[in-house]
Formats: sequence, structure tokens, C-alpha cells
Amino acid sequence: MGEAQAAASATPAVAPTGRFAHWFDGQLGQLNTQLVHAEQGVRELAAGGSASLHDVMIRMQEARMAFELAVQFRTRVLEAYQDVMRMQV
Repeated sequence: MGEAQAAASATPAVAPTGRFAHWFDGQLGQLNTQLVHAEQGVRELAAGGSASLHDVMIRMQEARMAFELAVQFRTRVLEAYQDVMRMQV
């Protein structure tokens, strides 16, 4: 029974990490999709397609802002990690 309780208490610690990793992977996927759609719009506009300049510019700006948010998120996570590593136990 002691081993079962130890395994049960270890499981919740793993589950949030998995959820965060799944969430983060989804967010990176959405960012990649935004960047790809913005690039496709630019290519279509450059090729003389039916893309609207206004729509392409909006998609480019949305993709740029999403990318900047991801960079800021990464920076904050790295700073938090470095702060934790500097803590003395």
C-alpha cells in the first residue's frame, strides 16, 4: 500500500507539467499557423492574386504581435528559471 500511495502522490506533480506542455505546444502551433497565413497572403499579393492589401497587412500585424508575445513569454520563462536556479536550498 505504501508504494501505491507514493505513486498516487507523484502523479499530480506530473499531470500539470503535461498540461502545460500540451498548452504550450498548441500555442506554438497557432503562432506557426498565423505566420504561414501571413506569408501566404504576401505571396498571393505579390503574385497579383485576389488578396486584399488591407487583409494582408492585418494578418501580418497580427502575426508580428503574436510572435513578439511569444518572445516575451520565452524571456519571462527563462528569467524565472534563472531565478529559481540562483536560489539556495
